[in-house]
Amino acid sequence: MRIGFVGLGTMGGAAALNLIKGGHQLAVCDLDPKRAEEHIKLGATWAATPAAAAWRADIVFTMVFGPSQIEQIVRGENGLLSTLGPGQVWVDMTTNKPELAKALASEVIHTGAQAIDAPVTGAVDGARTGNMSQFAGGDEETVARIRPVMELMGPLHYMGENGCGSITKLASNQLWAIHATAMGEALVMAVKSGVELQRAWEALKIGASESWCMHHDAPSVFAGHYDPSFTLDLCQKDLQLIVAACDDAGTAAPATRLVADQFEEARKRYGGDKDELHVVKLEEEAAGVSLRLEGDWVAHWDK
Repeated sequence: MRIGFVGLGTMGGAAALNLIKGGHQLAVCDLDPKRAEEHIKLGATWAATPAAAAWRADIVFTMVFGPSQIEQIVRGENGLLSTLGPGQVWVDMTTNKPELAKALASEVIHTGAQAIDAPVTGAVDGARTGNMSQFAGGDEETVARIRPVMELMGPLHYMGENGCGSITKLASNQLWAIHATAMGEALVMAVKSGVELQRAWEALKIGASESWCMHHDAPSVFAGHYDPSFTLDLCQKDLQLIVAACDDAGTAAPATRLVADQFEEARKRYGGDKDELHVVKLEEEAAGVSLRLEGDWVAHWDK
């Protein structure tokens, strides 16, 4: 199958490699041509614009920073709207505003193509290993037709009409941010109260307190690198989208708003380019507690 792929960042670049390894011919596009070097070595071709990536493609995937970037890729000069047509499918994996996702999908569908919003989760290691979960919104028959291709990148969950994939992704990130903050608070409280960190972690990653964060992210805190695969700037971008989605839905979401404030405080104190779990470091410093733990903490993206 001929595939266009726009956006070869940390997640997108790895996902595109899995499509190449799955036997598909890719045309790849990114603001930085150097990101495409490995893909081209494996047989991909370079596309200078989103329109060039989409030309003659059966499916076009996009995965970029956020709403303004994807809007430009679709609506801008040499964008997808200038070339998409009947028989083609656009799949956007960007973490996006649900209303913008629906609006762009409508414009693409007007060309005769199909549009699916399918943002992802699973961190960098998930993208690299083909275990990057995707939440798809759009025409169900189209999703079923391209499922074998999408599942080369990871599990695919059909969520409903256009926009439902984006809503689900924001809900997923909403829970992650709350869990990450709560994880730091719980571990700091336990350690400061006299429980050894190793014992606290072993107990809190089972039963009612079990979470993906406690299994997957706590080791990044123990190692002291706080997970550089995602920055505080990216966290705050997503949290702004989440709070806006709560406002649009008319939900109070008090915990979410408090957590957004915590991430913003971490971003102001340490810098937006710092690692996502610096929100835990805030709690460590406030309590005068260190969550360093000796061990062979291999970064999850290196496993």
